[in-house]
Amino acid sequence: MTLPAIFDNLRIPLIGSPLFIISNPDLVIAQCKAGIVGSFPALNAREAEGEPIELDRWLTRIKEELDRHNQANPDTPAAPYAVNQIVHKSNARLERDVEICVKHEVPLWITSLGAQNWLNDAAHGAGGKVLHDIINNRFAHKAIEKGADGLIAVAAGAGGHAGAQSPFALMQEIREWFDGPVFLSGAIARGDSILAAQAMGADGGYAGSAFIATTEANADERYKQMIADSGASDIVYSDLFTGVWGNYLKPSIAAQGMDPDNLERSDPSNMDFGPDRQKSKSWKEIWGAGQGIGAVKSVMPAAQLVDRFATEYAAARKRLFAQTA
Repeated sequence: MTLPAIFDNLRIPLIGSPLFIISNPDLVIAQCKAGIVGSFPALNAREAEGEPIELDRWLTRIKEELDRHNQANPDTPAAPYAVNQIVHKSNARLERDVEICVKHEVPLWITSLGAQNWLNDAAHGAGGKVLHDIINNRFAHKAIEKGADGLIAVAAGAGGHAGAQSPFALMQEIREWFDGPVFLSGAIARGDSILAAQAMGADGGYAGSAFIATTEANADERYKQMIADSGASDIVYSDLFTGVWGNYLKPSIAAQGMDPDNLERSDPSNMDFGPDRQKSKSWKEIWGAGQGIGAVKSVMPAAQLVDRFATEYAAARKRLFAQTA
């Protein structure tokens, strides 16, 4: 598969996924300068009533800093950045945020929780490309039918709102009919995993949890350290906290007095991205993470983490080619 030109400046085929609350301009800029796509949810840019629009300020800063970097480093320009739009009925900011992203000509859009023709048309009108995240082949078809340019295949083991299907099965079904851009999500925490994703037919990987444990991330220091101290066995899959199935750190659940192995069920109607959404006080420190966190041993700058990914990716390629020569 040939990726669109927007991905030409990638050092390795990796997108840093948009992390709710956690992704901020510092992290996005560091990721892009290091050579991978940096992204953030538009809803992370919050402002009080009457204050300047924070999303506008964030995009201005990201563009200006990446432009300065590119002028100073013409041989190693930054990777593109992406903005995630939550396409859910409770997101009252969606139309406003789309207008702001059109104004700034955001190069890459990541859409979640609903595919919409009008949003894809808006992105395309501003010269952008759209990747829609999906958890199964049925949703993949819907996304492409609604005008998305590519897909984020969210397989089992991914952090946040994760799917339940094996990445092998999910990629196999998608590649039976779609030859456009696909990035695979699900325990992508090493460079080896990026190469494995490509072997399955993806164009690259989509990693989030590892970037929570970076100095730039807007996350509680206890959260960062918990990721560095945990592994796959410390992850539980539940729909209790948002109404949609996702992966969470067992120690953070236990710390709130709940049994992570005996959680109640919820339903999708509990999902709310509106301005007045409330989260149970006891759940504010229940933290999401994917099954790949065993590869995260310490908190480090994002650029250093990308260096590790790149070193591992190159070593995995060399090892594989030696085995198949």
